[in-house]
Amino acid sequence: MPFPLPQGSQVFLGGQAQALAAAGAEVTLFCYGRGAAAPWPGADATHGERSGPRRLFGTGRPKLAVMLRRTPRLLSPVPLRSGPSPGKLLADAALLATWLHAGLRRSFQVVLAHHAEAAWIATLARRMGGPPVVYVAHTLLGVELSGFAPSVLSRACDRLGTASDRALARRADALIALSRAAASELAPFARGPLEWIPPGWDPAPAPDAAEVRAACARHALPPGRFALYSGNLDAYQELPLLAAAAALAPEIPVVVATHESRRTPPAPLRVARLADAAAARARLFGAGAAVVPRRRPGGFPIKLLNAMEAARPIVAHAEVAEGLVHDQSAWLLPSGAGPLDWAAALRTVLQEPARSTHLGVGARRALETRHAWPALAARTLALCARVARSDGPPGGRAEGA
Repeated sequence: MPFPLPQGSQVFLGGQAQALAAAGAEVTLFCYGRGAAAPWPGADATHGERSGPRRLFGTGRPKLAVMLRRTPRLLSPVPLRSGPSPGKLLADAALLATWLHAGLRRSFQVVLAHHAEAAWIATLARRMGGPPVVYVAHTLLGVELSGFAPSVLSRACDRLGTASDRALARRADALIALSRAAASELAPFARGPLEWIPPGWDPAPAPDAAEVRAACARHALPPGRFALYSGNLDAYQELPLLAAAAALAPEIPVVVATHESRRTPPAPLRVARLADAAAARARLFGAGAAVVPRRRPGGFPIKLLNAMEAARPIVAHAEVAEGLVHDQSAWLLPSGAGPLDWAAALRTVLQEPARSTHLGVGARRALETRHAWPALAARTLALCARVARSDGPPGGRAEGA
């Protein structure tokens, strides 16, 4: 995948790499040759050279030994966005070649393969004598792939995605599912151990009040009185549902903050282009609620962790917001909820200050108790060690793609 980039998968990948390095692993991260600098607060992203690894991150603490290897820049897809594209076929071939070349010169203990494309590359290299593969399933293609295709192709995409999900479960030496829904779906087909390990988060100090006010004023937003969606505009995010709810609750500004510059969300949603990660984070801290309208289960939206860090009340579908509890740490709706339900939820959260505060405090508590990186990194390394021991003598290195 492209890295770094201000999208959920890339933010999770970077955080996991840091956490594994902090836990004592030697981590080398393989990615496409293009990325965007500093996609999250405190990051010091170095693009690195094609000829060798570079130290990647800094967060105010001593720098961690995460090494970066990129494919040739000219072979990376443009634009850098989620979903399948013809350019990714060439980029994936280049990633396979880069990985094989590095593997010939350096012994790795295990591969953490993020997303289906990386898992297919890693399992192919496995057949050529590569190390065992732990597939990190960010989502279920059987429910998400159709979100990138015309509706006439939806069923075919669902079948293709399901076939890919099951084939990778059979080929990988172990699996990490980010959600219980993905774990339940993949477990019958897994030939190795499978663990549900949600993404982690390392909370940073809150932006100061002046920074929050300035971020809101930039788009004429009243602090604490608007609902905010942050992320991409792909079909699986269900933004038309959010737009219909916003039309039924015109007194509540509903804002879409996105890094995308070529697409616009449906009216009456307001758009705020993300200039940088610091401004985006300040805007989230100024929101009255964070909304996640997607319904398709299988992944774990990293935007939930952003909202939990900011202690914002969350409105989301229960099937997607795993680990959160209705009216305690979020306001949860069933997957069949329509615009009327969403409009009522927005009014409940934004017009009842005591409930809003209660939900925000509960969300922050859930982040601290369920998503602390040290514990999740320890579980990840334990699974990697188990797979490596069953494959041969330990080598002491981990690789991510």
